[in-house]
Amino acid sequence: MRYLFLLLFFTELFSSTLQLATSANPSRLNPLLATDSSSAEIAGFLFNGLVKYDKDNRVIIGDLAKKFYFKDDTTLVFELRHNVKWHDGKAFSAKDVLFTYKTLISDKLVSPYASDFRFVKDVKVLDNYTLEVDYKKPYFKALETWMMGILPEHILKDEQNLMNSKFNTHPIGTGPYRLTQLEFSKNIELLANDDYFLGRPKIDKIVFHVIADPATRLMMLKKGELDIGPVEPLVMQRQLKKSFFEHFNIYEKISLSYTYLGFNLRKKKFQDWRVREALSLAIDREELVDILFFKHAKVCTGPFLPGSAAFNPDVKAPTQNIERARELLREAGYSEANPLRFEIVTSNSSSIRPYAAEILQHQLKKAGVVVKLRVMEWQAFLNMVVFPHKFDTVLLGWGLSPTPDPYMFWHSNSDKKGGFNLVGYHNHEIDSLIEASQAVIEHKKLSQMWQKMFSIIVKDNPYLFLYIPNSITAVNKKVRHIKPALGGIWYNYIEWEK
Repeated sequence: MRYLFLLLFFTELFSSTLQLATSANPSRLNPLLATDSSSAEIAGFLFNGLVKYDKDNRVIIGDLAKKFYFKDDTTLVFELRHNVKWHDGKAFSAKDVLFTYKTLISDKLVSPYASDFRFVKDVKVLDNYTLEVDYKKPYFKALETWMMGILPEHILKDEQNLMNSKFNTHPIGTGPYRLTQLEFSKNIELLANDDYFLGRPKIDKIVFHVIADPATRLMMLKKGELDIGPVEPLVMQRQLKKSFFEHFNIYEKISLSYTYLGFNLRKKKFQDWRVREALSLAIDREELVDILFFKHAKVCTGPFLPGSAAFNPDVKAPTQNIERARELLREAGYSEANPLRFEIVTSNSSSIRPYAAEILQHQLKKAGVVVKLRVMEWQAFLNMVVFPHKFDTVLLGWGLSPTPDPYMFWHSNSDKKGGFNLVGYHNHEIDSLIEASQAVIEHKKLSQMWQKMFSIIVKDNPYLFLYIPNSITAVNKKVRHIKPALGGIWYNYIEWEK
C-alpha cells in the first residue's frame, strides 16, 4: 500500500499540465455541432477527421486516413488507419465514418457543416478500413470536407436527440486527449490519451479555465498561471514589462480571421443600398486599426483573406468621406431631425471589439448617425441575438479556412436556422457564381470566380469589412519543442514538453 501511495505521489509530482483559458463555456463538444470558437477549440483535442492540413496550411495530409486518392474526378477513396481506438477502447472503423456522414445530413441535426456534404452522392463501406465517396460532380472541397471530426457509431447509433444528447458534454473521440472534467464557468480538464495512434502526448493534462474577462486572463498570464495566451497589441506595446519577456516567448503572424460589422438585411432600413454605402463611407478603417492595434493588424477589404486564391487585390477599402455619407443619408430620407438610428451588439469575449464598437459609434456620429451599443456575454450573444437574428447590426468575426467556401456565408440557401448567412444576404448573381464554382477544380479559373465574388460582395456592403488582426501569442518558456510554421504553433502539440 505504501509503495502504491508513493507511485501515485511521484506520478502526480512529475506529471505535466498545460494551463490554458477560454473566454466562454463550450456549447457542445461535438464536432458536428461545435459552431462557437470555444467548442471548436476544445473539440479539436478530442476528435480527428479523415484528413487535415499540413503545418503550413498548404497541403492536405492524412489523419484517420493513412492514404487517400481519386479514382476519377468524382470518386474519392480513403484507406483508414488500423490502429485507432476510441477513448473507451473500442476499435475505430469505416462504419463510424459512414455513421457520421448519415447523421450530419439527417433530420436529427441542425448544423451549418451539412452544406459541405451537399454534393456527396453516396458513401460506401468497402471493408472495415476502406471507404469510397461518390460525388454528384467534381467538387473543389471534396477532400477538405473530410476534416470534419468523426463520431462513434457504437455510442450514438440509438441516440434519438443528438442536439441535446449527453454526448455533447461527455464526448468520446479518437483524439490525443480525452475529456475528464467539465465544470461550466470553472475548469475543463483533458487527459492524455495513452492509446493515441500517433503516440501518447508528452504533456499529461490540459486544463482550460473558463474566464470571460480579458483583463483577468491577462493577469493570470502575467502571473504564470496560464502557459499560453493571446496578447492584444495595446498590452504588448504599453503594459508588458521586461520581466514578462524573460519568461515568455512571443509568436506573431497574420490571423486567418477578420472582424466585420454585419447589417441585418431583413430590416427595411438596411435594405436601402444608400444607407449601407453611407455607413461604409462614414467610418475610417485606418484610424480603427491605428487606435486598436498599433500596426499589429491591417484593414480588411473584403470577405476572403490576403494570401488566398480568392483575395482580390484590386478592391481597396473606401476612404472616409463624411460629406458624401451625409448626402446619401439625406437621399434615403434621414436628417438632423430624423437621424438614422441603430444598435451595434457585440460580445465581451473579445477585449478589442467593445472598443471597436465605441470608435465606430464616434465615427458615425460625425455623419449624424445615432448608434447605441450593447455588449453581452458570449453564449447569450449567440443564443439570444446572433442565431435568432434579433439584431440591427452585429460586430463579429469569422475564422476562415485556407480554402474559402463562399456557400456557407454568402449563398441565399445558407440564410436558414443554424446557417452562417447571419445577415440574410441574397444576391442571385452571387448564388449563380457560387453554384458554378463548386464543380470547378481548375485552380486559375476558380480563383477568378472567387475574386469576382469578392468584388460584388464588397460593392453590396452586407458587411462593413473592418480589420484583420495579427495573432500574437505568448508561450511560457517552460513549454519546449514549439516549432512555429505558417499554420501557427499548434500543429505539433503532442510533441511539446513542459
